[in-house]
Formats: sequence, C-alpha cells, structure tokens
Amino acid sequence: MKTAYSSKFPSWFFIVGLVSLRSVDFTSAIRETQQCVVGTYEHEGVTCCVCGAGMFVESHCTTTQPGKCTSCREGTYSSHPNFQESCEPCTSCSHLYDNLELDVTCTRARDATCRCKNNYFCSIGKETCKICYPCKECTEGVKVACTTTNNTVCSEKTEGGTNTGLIVGLTVSIALILILGLLVFFWIGTCNRNNTPDEERNGCGLESPFLTEPLLDRDLPDIAEIIGWTDMKAIATRSGMLDTAIENCKLNHVGDAREQTLALLQEFVQKEGSQARTTLIQTLQKSGKRRIAEMVIAKLNSSA
Repeated sequence: MKTAYSSKFPSWFFIVGLVSLRSVDFTSAIRETQQCVVGTYEHEGVTCCVCGAGMFVESHCTTTQPGKCTSCREGTYSSHPNFQESCEPCTSCSHLYDNLELDVTCTRARDATCRCKNNYFCSIGKETCKICYPCKECTEGVKVACTTTNNTVCSEKTEGGTNTGLIVGLTVSIALILILGLLVFFWIGTCNRNNTPDEERNGCGLESPFLTEPLLDRDLPDIAEIIGWTDMKAIATRSGMLDTAIENCKLNHVGDAREQTLALLQEFVQKEGSQARTTLIQTLQKSGKRRIAEMVIAKLNSSA
C-alpha cells in the first residue's frame, strides 16, 4: 500500500503544474491580442485601447473584458483617434440664406466642407466660412473678378482720359479722415478723464443704437450657426448662466450641435433681455473672437 501511494503522488503534482503553466500561457496570449494600435487611456483605473479615426467607444474596457470600438453612424464623424462615447455631427451646407453648397462629402473619418455658391464670396476662407455674400456688380467694368474668397474689384471711373478728379477726391477724403481722427482723439481723451467706468463702457454715456436693438427670433438660427456650440457655451458661462441650464440644452438635442447651440442662444437671449445683443457682441470681442463678432454684426446688418 505504501508503494502504490508514492507512485501516484508525482503524477498528480505533474498534472497540477501543467494546468498552471497553461493558465499562465493563456493569460499571456490574451494580453498579446489586446495590444493597442493607436494608444491607451485610463478608465476607472483600467488601461483601455483608444479607438481609431472614424470610430467611437461603444463600451469601455474592464479588468475582465476588452473595450469595444464601433464605426461612426451615418451623419457623424471622428477625424482623430479618440475615446469619446459618440461621434461629432457632420457639418451641413444646406442652411437657408447661408449661400453655401457642399464641397467635400462627410465620411466617418472626415467632416464635410462647404464652399460659396456661384456669384457669392467669403473673405475669411473656406474652412471657417459660415455665410457667403453676393459678389459686387460693376458698372464701369471689372478689374478683378469675384471668386469664392474675394469680392469683385471694379475698374476706376475716369473722365476725359485723366485722373484729376480721382486725385482731388482722394485729397479731400484724406483731409476729412484726418480731421475726423483728431476729433475722435480729443473726444476719447475727454471721456477717459471725466467719465465713470460704467460710462466709459458705453462710450461717454452714449450707447450705440445698433447694440441696444433686441435680437429677433428670425436671426437666432443664423447667429447660432456662426457662433457654434463651443463659443456659445463660453458666452453663456461668462454671462452667469448655470451649468445645469447649459447642459440641458445639450441633452435635449443629443447629436445635433446646431440645435444645441440654438437652444442655448435662446436661453441666453431670454436671460439677458434687451441687453442680449450688447452682451453677446462684447463678450465675443473680449474673448478674442472678433472675427466671429464681425460676422454676427454683418448678419444682423444684412437682415435689418
């Protein structure tokens, strides 16, 4: 009996060791198959693989399961490797009154780009242009033709084969500009010396009639398109809107950045009341978004 027990013990020990070795090899094989191609990120203390361009994270990885990346759905895209839980909505080029048309189609890994329609232009460039304007029509001939990025330049009118009238006109214009500049200089100096900070903000106690006009509902969709969600959120935050109100505008229109921005702009206008136009434009200017402020002003001027 003692001899039989001794012969079985080594066999049992060998089997346990073999199973343990295979378990180690299996774990190593799983790790090898989970090597990340485009990078990693941390989620709840676990290192997960980043999804490639054109995809989003459908489920994050856990200690027992790998994460899952899914291709962007139709009408959305992601242009860079990411670990976002959704893709960005594609840019639309078919908004009314914008005078844009599709230039490059949106794909899962690239946003759509727009261009101005024929006989329209936008001087700030195709990548950032939100609204195109009609090309100028010349009565004396065209010096430089209108393109999608610059307006028409008309030929100068001459009389009797000389440019004497032009020279006189330029001289008078320069003189008037100099006089006006001196008047403005002395006026601003007087304001800075005599007025309170509140008066200085409005320019010697005078508010521009343009800034005091209310924002009309018909203009809000175009203004929202010009500003975009990121800048509109910054404006709302600086104006004192609660984070919950801002977040509700986003959650009520999931996946539609244009509608999210419009909803937040409407909340902003309701909060600011008659000062909405002033606050909107001045906040953009103070935030270094002067080009966007100029586009908003141009849009409001065109619909006045």
